[in-house]
Amino acid sequence: MGRPLRLQQAGYAYHVLNRGNGRVRLFETSADYASFERILESACQRTRMRLCAYCVMPNHWHLVVWPREDGDLARFVGWLSLTHTQRWHAFRHSAGSGHVYQGRYKSFVIQRDAHFLHVCRYVERNALRAGLVDRAEAWRFSSLWRRHSGDAESRRCLSGWPVARPDHWLRLANSNQPAAQVEQIQMSIQRERPLGDDTWIKRTARRLGLETTLRPRGRPKNQKLTTKKAS
Repeated sequence: MGRPLRLQQAGYAYHVLNRGNGRVRLFETSADYASFERILESACQRTRMRLCAYCVMPNHWHLVVWPREDGDLARFVGWLSLTHTQRWHAFRHSAGSGHVYQGRYKSFVIQRDAHFLHVCRYVERNALRAGLVDRAEAWRFSSLWRRHSGDAESRRCLSGWPVARPDHWLRLANSNQPAAQVEQIQMSIQRERPLGDDTWIKRTARRLGLETTLRPRGRPKNQKLTTKKAS
């Protein structure tokens, strides 16, 4: 199966993820994280990207974004990744030593209903799920921390959501997410398939040319061989 098409359309919310090449540790100090967050803020300003949620982890990052115009997603992630790569190498005097990121970033579209909340919850509790903190909002390098502990200036880069955030959101972020939700999100990450209810997924995959992301992986079974074994 070939790679899914790189999505360019506005009107959808997206989950975006990238990892360090060979799972290299991208962020080792608070200064490393802060530098990436400044680049993230600049990327949002340059493309007027709506940043709904994010979490920066030691060797990868998750973003939930809501582009305004067609093509904004590629421009946003391209500038973010290139600028961070250049500054990462410059700080370490390692230019020419290899790739910082594993390559092509992963992304998938999200239905703007409860599924959007499921993804934001998954992203904002990422550090808690990894055992890096005891409370999700304690992870300094995330939208959850900014929203609850940051000042007005630091919260400016965060956008409103297309779905109302529940009043008990902090409690949801700190409670175990249902396994079925996590598995569905992780499948969408792996396959870059739309995330939503079945009807929306099929309609969206057809509209965006993503039907291959819905097909089972691997070669189809040999019908003659199956028939012979059955006989």
